[in-house]
Amino acid sequence: GRNCSILQEMDVIQNRDESCYCYVQNRTIHLQYVWSTLQVKINSREMFRFEPISEKSNCRHSETVFEFAACAVQILWKPETSTETFISIKQYGEDICFNIQPFKTEPYTVSVKREMLDGKLLSLFVAGIFLFHFANSLSRSTKFFYLSGVILGVLALLVFVLLTLKRFIPRHSTFWILMSGCWMCSLYFIYCFKENMHWLWSEHRNYLLGYFLAVGITSFAACYQHGPLTTELSINLFMWTLQLTSFVLIYGGVTIPQVAYAVIAVSLCSKGLGYPLGAACHIGRKMRDHFKSEKLVYKYLTEEEYREQGETETLRALEELRSFCRKPDFPSWLAVSKLQFPHRFAGFVLGSPHVSPAEIKAHDEKYGIGSFFLEEQLFETRAESEQDDPASSIHEEEEEEDEDERHKQIAFTFATEVL
Repeated sequence: GRNCSILQEMDVIQNRDESCYCYVQNRTIHLQYVWSTLQVKINSREMFRFEPISEKSNCRHSETVFEFAACAVQILWKPETSTETFISIKQYGEDICFNIQPFKTEPYTVSVKREMLDGKLLSLFVAGIFLFHFANSLSRSTKFFYLSGVILGVLALLVFVLLTLKRFIPRHSTFWILMSGCWMCSLYFIYCFKENMHWLWSEHRNYLLGYFLAVGITSFAACYQHGPLTTELSINLFMWTLQLTSFVLIYGGVTIPQVAYAVIAVSLCSKGLGYPLGAACHIGRKMRDHFKSEKLVYKYLTEEEYREQGETETLRALEELRSFCRKPDFPSWLAVSKLQFPHRFAGFVLGSPHVSPAEIKAHDEKYGIGSFFLEEQLFETRAESEQDDPASSIHEEEEEEDEDERHKQIAFTFATEVL
């Protein structure tokens, strides 16, 4: 019912009197403003009172528990008195109204500026995505368990104390009633700390650091004494708590609620479809391996295996040849007419060896140990190794020239005798 001034983007307003200001949200959705906020700054040389104005003066008309808690906090919250105040307004949120009451006639300035990419919102969104997708592994990590205990002890000390003393509470109903009350008180203190963080850090930094240090060490000691989670039920409860926390971070990390709902739905679907997709991929790999032709595997033989396989395959091929020649439909007369030694072929068909003793002896003399062929191979290898020596190469050239001259003399003598 007050006559409030409407704030617009890039406004800079100076005033001396008590006045009311409102920012009315734009209901048209633009995706480029998904991480955008409006920063309202009120500063003055003298002290002034900043009082938020709630649209709902009666908390009984709140539709949800969160709205009732926010309304109760605003009723209990006292107006802030300072020389400078910052307000961060989310795009597509609720309309914001506040009253400025200066104590003296000194002027104050109200400036409005848009921040297209709010680092706090983006950090919350990325942290929520990371926490949801890695909740399973983080719930089984000992280091993350201790870190979570320290954070819980610092931000929600009453909840941490109640969890520590859970074994001393006999009834579960009493424990959950106390837990609900502790969470409400902790949320109220977190809200107060968030609203007063700038003033606390500037005026009572030592006390704030002392609180963080003392409560953090105590919380770590309590978690270390309790030990990490061991049962599967407690690990699953911790994982589900992390996933619910990630949803809260995702919702608080964007300015458009529809985008937050879509991201949460996609995250749940991706988590739920992980098992069917894994099963489908496994079945697909099995079917591909079943219908795909087997690749040839090449195995290299040793020298002994090569010799044994050669002897075995030779004997098998000779037996197949004998069997083929013994068949009635074999053209024996045609084969005999083309052979140079038909008696030897007949003996082979009847079972005689395919190689005669004389041929075996000649093969051993030519290719066996101490044979001319082996010596020639050895001498050729030795000659190739001596090619790198310049003196030996010159000597070999001289020997080749002498040999050519001897050949020429022999050829001339032979030609003279012929003539």
